[in-house]
Amino acid sequence: MLRVAGALVEIGGGKVLDETPKSRAGRRMVSIPLEIIPDLRVHLEMFAEPEENGRVFTGPNGGPLKHSGFRRTWNRVRAAAGLPDLHFHDLRHVGNTLAASSGATLKELMSRMGHSSTRAALIYQHAGQDRDKAIAEALGKALKVARKTATKKANGTRVARKGKKSA
Repeated sequence: MLRVAGALVEIGGGKVLDETPKSRAGRRMVSIPLEIIPDLRVHLEMFAEPEENGRVFTGPNGGPLKHSGFRRTWNRVRAAAGLPDLHFHDLRHVGNTLAASSGATLKELMSRMGHSSTRAALIYQHAGQDRDKAIAEALGKALKVARKTATKKANGTRVARKGKKSA
């Protein structure tokens, strides 16, 4: 579990303030996939502040991560990955779209994202063709079950056209 307890806000002149998230929903516990824990441990050992409540992301000199320092690194990384138009916030869109495609409800997504309104959470929802196909397959399976049930009932009691039982 990951605890989201605060946020850094950079104001004019490059000053960084510790703030609380925008809404009460922003302070939350978020489950993370077990598969990323080894990578997270490496990151914490190499880059995070060592204190128990230290920052997970720090600037190049170990202080608070500022927009200007992050931007230079982000530009190098996305160019190296061949994604020069990728915005950092796009990662949030991808993550939340993947969470939605896993079958999460809107309320679950709101909790995970730290949103207090459905409007904010819906911004991150994108219909995907793969998900649409999965929905169609699930509807097809439900129809097959319904038809089997109806066929069993019809075979158990033969019904004439005018609603009278036949022998």
